[in-house]
Amino acid sequence: MASVNKVILVGNLGRDPEVRTFPSGDRVANVTIATTDKWKDKQSNEMREATEWHRVVFNGRLAEIVEQYLRKGAQIYVEGSLRTRKWTDKDGIEKYTTEIRADQMQMLGSRQGMGEPSQGGDDGGYGRPAAAPARPAAAPARAAAAAAPAARPPSGFDDMDDDIPF
Repeated sequence: MASVNKVILVGNLGRDPEVRTFPSGDRVANVTIATTDKWKDKQSNEMREATEWHRVVFNGRLAEIVEQYLRKGAQIYVEGSLRTRKWTDKDGIEKYTTEIRADQMQMLGSRQGMGEPSQGGDDGGYGRPAAAPARPAAAPARAAAAAAPAARPPSGFDDMDDDIPF
């Protein structure tokens, strides 16, 4: 029988991403994501909440995106799988850590809420360096085409495309 190891989280970053670059050039970003359950206590009628913290690891291109765009408090959607790795601490004691290895990530919420607040610069609220444009500039030809009136076909032609050979 097949097995499934899939994790889906929607939560907020607990701190800025920690990014490392290996000698090979590969990048790894580590984040902690908080998910919070809220419910009403049936006995006391009070609202309760419990927060879980999840360690998430991003590799390659996802690590670069996380480093560039995400900051503490950012809300994200993550899909991945659970991985447990063994490591030895400084005292020589073997320890185990269970993490989520992210396969997919999507930034959620408003741009202002994704990272550091915008400080008048055109960083889109993601905390990008001021030199990085928020989005690519529109091509001049596209802008000119949008401003120009639509061209009409010569008289004697209809608007149907079915008489144009492809």
